[in-house]
Amino acid sequence: MPKGFVYILECSDGTFYSGSTIDIKVRIKQHQDGSGANYTKKRLPVILVFLEEFQRIDDAFYREKQIQGWSREKKEALIEKEYDTLPKLSECRNDSHCKNVASTPLSHGKENCNSAVERSRNYKGNEMRFYSNGKLLLSGEYLVLGGAKALAIPTKYGQDLIVSAIQEPSLVWESLDVDNNYWFQAEFRMSDLRIIDETFDAESEDSKESIATTLQTILHTAQNMNPKFLVSETGFHVKTQLTFPRKWGLGTSSTLINNIAQWAKVDAFELLHKSFGGSGYDIACAQNNTPIYYQIVDNNPMVKPVYFQPSFAEQLYFVYLNIKQDSKKGIQRYQENKKGRQLNFEAISFISEQMTKCESIQEFEKLIETHEQEVSKIIKNKPIKTILFNDYFGAVKSLGAWGGDFVLVTGNENTPVYFKEKGFEAVIPFKDMIL
Repeated sequence: MPKGFVYILECSDGTFYSGSTIDIKVRIKQHQDGSGANYTKKRLPVILVFLEEFQRIDDAFYREKQIQGWSREKKEALIEKEYDTLPKLSECRNDSHCKNVASTPLSHGKENCNSAVERSRNYKGNEMRFYSNGKLLLSGEYLVLGGAKALAIPTKYGQDLIVSAIQEPSLVWESLDVDNNYWFQAEFRMSDLRIIDETFDAESEDSKESIATTLQTILHTAQNMNPKFLVSETGFHVKTQLTFPRKWGLGTSSTLINNIAQWAKVDAFELLHKSFGGSGYDIACAQNNTPIYYQIVDNNPMVKPVYFQPSFAEQLYFVYLNIKQDSKKGIQRYQENKKGRQLNFEAISFISEQMTKCESIQEFEKLIETHEQEVSKIIKNKPIKTILFNDYFGAVKSLGAWGGDFVLVTGNENTPVYFKEKGFEAVIPFKDMIL
C-alpha cells in the first residue's frame, strides 16, 4: 500500500480545505489549476498551510476525516503546531458535550495510537461510515417485478460512503471510482439542497443528465421520509468510493441509495421505490452477506438467505460484455412486451430454487438454458449465446437487463482464453465475485 499525505489548504476566502492523497505535488497542482475539488476551485488561489506524511494511505485518509470534523480554532492550533492547546479544543461545543477526536497529531508515519482501528474509534464522533454490497441477479430477471422468485448474490465489490462534519453550511459531495479518480463532484446549499456547483465525467454514458439533480432527488426523498435528516446549521462533506469499475453495473446506484438510507435512518426499499424505482433485489443484496432468494409478495420485498456454494463452482465464471446496460430501459421494454402474454412465473421460481440444489454442472446448465429460453420468449430477444458466443462449448446466461453488463458462463480452464480472444477481458471466477 502506498504512502499517504494529509494536507490543509487555506482558500482565498480564508476557509480551510482538508484532504488526503498519495501524490502531494500532483494533488496541490490540481487544486491550484481548479481541477482538484469543487470547493477549492471557487476559492482560488489556495495555499498549503499544513502537511503530514503517513506510511499508509489508509492511515492518511483516517487522519483527514479526523481533521475535517474539527472546529476552525482547532485546525488553526494544528497549523500553528500549538499541540498543547489541542486537548482543550477537543471538547465538542454541542449539548451532549461529547469528547472529540484524539488531540495529539500523528508524527510523520509514526504511530501515536496502537493501530489504525484504534484511531478510527477515536474519531467516530466526527465521521459516519457506511458500506453496501454490489449485486448480481442470477435468475428471475424481469419476472421478479411480477412476483417470480429470483436468486441473487451480493458481491465482494461495493461502495463506501463517508460523512464528515464541516463548519461551512454546505453539503460538499465527492465521488471516486475504483482508481481514486473523481468522477462526480457537487456542492449543495444546506438549507434547501439547492445545487451550487457540479462537475462530472461528461464522457460517461450515465452522465448525459445532471447527476447532481438525481442525487438531489434522492436526498429530498430521504428528507421527506425523515424530516430530521440534514437539518444542521453547519454542513457535511461526503465522499463515496466504488470498489469496482463503474461500467460493470454491479450497483453504483443501489449501493448509493442503501448507504444514504442508512445515513438518513430510513427504509432503503421505500427510498428506492420513491426516488429511483426497480424491484429492490439490489437493495436486498446491499444489505445481505450471503446469496438470497428475493421475491415481491403483496408489494412487499421478501428476502431469504440461501446456501449457494455449488460443488462445481470452479467451473463458473462471470464475463463482462464491455457494455453498461440501462436497467430502466430494459424494464420498460419488458413492460411493453409482456402485455397480453401469459407469463410463467412458477417456472422461473422453480428454476431459481433448483439452481441452488444442483449436484452437477450438467444439471445446472440445463436449468440456465431453460431460463434463457423462457425469458427470450417474453422480451422477444435472442439469447446472448446465440448472438455473440454461438461457438462456445459451455452454457451462457444473461444477468439482469439483457444485452450488457455481465453474463454467467459454465466452462473450464480454457474459458478465460476463449472470451479474452474475443475481446472480453474481464473474466472473473465465481469465487472471486460472490461474497
